Amino acid sequence: MSITDLLSPSAIAAALRDCQAPDSFSHKKFFQLSGMSKKSSSQIKDIFRLLDNDQSGFIEEDELKYFLQRFECGARVLTTSETKTFLAAADHDGDGKIGVEGGQGIPGNGALLKD
Repeated sequence: MSITDLLSPSAIAAALRDCQAPDSFSHKKFFQLSGMSKKSSSQIKDIFRLLDNDQSGFIEEDELKYFLQRFECGARVLTTSETKTFLAAADHDGDGKIGVEGGQGIPGNGALLKD
């Protein structure tokens, strides 16, 4: 399975275009433009597993900075401030990582996906 099995290539391209400039990344806007905000909890978990590079069940800060590159290999790396802001919004228990299970992180209760 690839990310384009779950999200349209044109939506991914639009989301990546919107945040090309350093420090322009907004996770909520990216999720809306890419179509992630319209996906079911099950589909979000599938996307999360694709984003979890080391398949640990968590996305750690080091993986998160390469978030955009998981959608397109030539995409830019998130800046330190973007990475920290994204992590702070998703790391509900303060352990420095985003989890797929237990209502935390990207799929969680949808807090990151919705306004």
